[in-house]
Amino acid sequence: MTTSTTVRSPLRLYGRSGELAILETLLARLRAGRGSTLVLTGAPGLGRTALLRHALDLSGPETPAPGNARGAPILLHATAAPAERLLPYSGLHTLLCSAPGPLPPPVAGIPRPDTAPTALLDLLTTLGALRPLLVCVDDAHAWDAGSRAALVFAIRRLTPARRVAVLLTAAEQHAGERDFTALPSLRLGPLDRSASRALLDRLTGGRADPGVREELLREAAGNPRLLTALADRLTEDQLAGRGGLPQPLSGGESLLDAYAAHIDGLPDDTRLLLLFAAAAEEHEPEGTGADAAVLLRAGQLAGVDPGLLSPAETLGAVRIDGGRVHFTEPLLRRALLRRAPLARRRAVHRLLATVLDGPHRTLPRLVQRACAATGHDPALAEALARAAGPPRPHADRAAALSRAAALSTDEALRGERFAAAAEHAWLAGDPGRARALLTRVRSVPAPGRAHYVRGLIALRDGPAADAGEALLTAAELLAPHDRGRAVGALLGAAEAAWLTGDVPGYLHAMNRIGGRERPPGRSHDPALDPAPDPAPDPALDPALDDFRAGMCAVLDGRTDDGRALLRACLDTGDRTGDPAALLRSGIAALVLGEVDSACRAGARALAAVRAHGPEALLPQALEHLAYGELRAGRHARARVHAYEGLRAADRLGQRNAAAALHAVLAMATSVEGDGAACTEHAASAAADAGPHGLGQAATLATWAVARADLAAGRHTRAAARLAPLVLNGPRRGHFAALMLAVPCFVEAAVLAGRGEEARAVVEEFTAWTAWTADPQAPAQLARCHALLAPAGEAADRYEEAIAHHARSSGDFERARTELLYGQWLRRQRRTREARDPLRDALVAFERCGARVWAVRAAGELRAAGESVAGSGPVDLLTAQQRRVARCVAEGATNREVAVRLSVSPRTVDHHLRNVFAALGVRSRTELARLLDRDEENAANP
Repeated sequence: MTTSTTVRSPLRLYGRSGELAILETLLARLRAGRGSTLVLTGAPGLGRTALLRHALDLSGPETPAPGNARGAPILLHATAAPAERLLPYSGLHTLLCSAPGPLPPPVAGIPRPDTAPTALLDLLTTLGALRPLLVCVDDAHAWDAGSRAALVFAIRRLTPARRVAVLLTAAEQHAGERDFTALPSLRLGPLDRSASRALLDRLTGGRADPGVREELLREAAGNPRLLTALADRLTEDQLAGRGGLPQPLSGGESLLDAYAAHIDGLPDDTRLLLLFAAAAEEHEPEGTGADAAVLLRAGQLAGVDPGLLSPAETLGAVRIDGGRVHFTEPLLRRALLRRAPLARRRAVHRLLATVLDGPHRTLPRLVQRACAATGHDPALAEALARAAGPPRPHADRAAALSRAAALSTDEALRGERFAAAAEHAWLAGDPGRARALLTRVRSVPAPGRAHYVRGLIALRDGPAADAGEALLTAAELLAPHDRGRAVGALLGAAEAAWLTGDVPGYLHAMNRIGGRERPPGRSHDPALDPAPDPAPDPALDPALDDFRAGMCAVLDGRTDDGRALLRACLDTGDRTGDPAALLRSGIAALVLGEVDSACRAGARALAAVRAHGPEALLPQALEHLAYGELRAGRHARARVHAYEGLRAADRLGQRNAAAALHAVLAMATSVEGDGAACTEHAASAAADAGPHGLGQAATLATWAVARADLAAGRHTRAAARLAPLVLNGPRRGHFAALMLAVPCFVEAAVLAGRGEEARAVVEEFTAWTAWTADPQAPAQLARCHALLAPAGEAADRYEEAIAHHARSSGDFERARTELLYGQWLRRQRRTREARDPLRDALVAFERCGARVWAVRAAGELRAAGESVAGSGPVDLLTAQQRRVARCVAEGATNREVAVRLSVSPRTVDHHLRNVFAALGVRSRTELARLLDRDEENAANP
């Protein structure tokens, strides 16, 4: 037994919040005198031991008084290694056993347990009687069979009242692990992408080049120990992207050996079939497994009975599903290839190339031949590049072109093929792979294509201004030999300028598309890229020319010309199925104010992307559709599409799209009345909108928070947020959104006593209303005039606004006008007249899900003398928030609420913070009083 007061820094575990919450619950039960058992299982390197050690940290260190042995941990080792130095743990004995080896030696005068099952049970029972006991056994699978049996016997007979908690770790699919299968277990999976990235940033101090980082994340497959080993092997130059990465990456060999050791007991022929399966996946899309029919033919050719794969399936190394053979652990496949001698591996690839016959298997056959190649092979590289043409999926084309590049001897051709592979990886929705491929474009840069792909990646996941410059450079380099991509680069540069709100930059890029003559000669040089993949020339698309000229005319102030050109673009776009063209049609419709056309174009673009790709456009398609639905007042639909787009943007690594979609969600939740969610989404949007210069997302996010303030009656704060956006000055909002925010500012400014500032922007809004086809604009303008009108004219203005609303859809805007009209009538002591518009506003707000606005309307209606049911402050909360609030108001602690609702204490804390924010209370006492008043009001309407 060793005691120490040395302070240990708690381990930082990434991506394990759920597991840590379970451990916290186990320890909380133990402190309360209730024992339990948990077995942590998982593949090697996933952090079983780290979680066990973290459980010790979670139990709460406490330094005992000198000589106080009862507070010290009981530390037992089954090996001869020096005892680990640990802090004593508050209120608990701690029994730490390690493996391999026999059961622990004697402790504190307690007789040594032998292999008799009852001896260990007696030991644990005796210790638990003194003080709650935490038993931690690492790698329990490695104990001898007798010790494992004694441990399981004791655990099964430890009732919760014995005050003993047992935490074991055991390697998944190990023979010894099967002894613990009947016990409660928690299987650890790989880290998700976000957690892996956070761990890698800590390991490298955030210094890793984006392409290098993606290659490390891909190779580690979510295994934290492997990720650590891979990063540790790289030099500073390699980490920064200045030196080539070793192929394959080195590091983690011992871990991969542990995976491979899992199948060591299988027959030789079974292991050969597994090697065939691992090699066959080289030509298959990631995650799809190997074709069982191909393995059957390969096995027959090698003289191996394919039925011998069954022992591997029984062991759990593979599963056979729908004619496909899948490795249960991706790293097992990699370990098998890494462990096999080079000559044997090449022979397997050559055999697979032999059985992959027929024209429909040309590309898989060439991929297997490339894997078997002993060096550069220009002829094979040429064949791969030619086979990687349409209509093959972008992911297949990326894989084939990257292999063709590796086999190429000419450096210029090598660089161009790596750049082409990166472009297809990007289009397939894999920017990480694209970045990694771009790091291999080194000594002779690909003429413009590498800059083009870097610019596209930065446009979705980097500073927009940087992306614009990269794409302008790419356009210059591509123009002499690839007109299609040169125009695509200029369109990307224009989009980058739009995102930042840079009107001159947008006009500059767009005018270069129209002002540059088509260069003589071919638009594609097959000497640089033998793949038959020239980009289509967008300059030949009349709808694009109308779009370009129309947008330039509008931003130049030639609105009549611009309207005609954009209308022509819409008419042409109705006949296309190209998702990029449909997205441009949607933009044209939004600029014109034809919101129904924008929604229609967005829906068609989304359908086209889902049916035909490219995957990289999915977040943009969902974002544009959500924008259109916001403008049309269909906030619930916008929220659904924005959430889907946010998931796609996170999966595809497109932070700029994620920022825009968070801004859309902030706008939607500002209508629905979830103030906490609105603030969170706006903050998430701002987190990337600021550093990346995304002016449109920043404007929408600020407007959303201001609208939430307005809904809650915080007029002064709303006006202060909106004034810089809509008034002339250096902080003015994005040109595409600022007019849309004017009605909110006018309302907030008038109610806050800043009417003169509001008058300054109404004139500009009047001019915009005369030009736009937005169906809400005339009603909003009339509402602004009503807010600013003298008392004798306001009623007529409000009636005019309501008449305009009657000619268009959109419950939310109409209800806002009716609410303001009813408020004005009531303040004019025309109480009876105020009830009709207030009642209509309440019904409309309830119909469109605007809870906080409905509460405001109900309050005004109640003040006008009409009773209203179901409109108290609790209506602002979600169902789960209501349950939490009620429990807390009854006096329950967070932990008690968690037990009652079957959630974690952290979840309760999160909901409670949101409840406090939504209801404007600062203590549990205030919350209880508020809910009591709400119940009284409901009982006596």
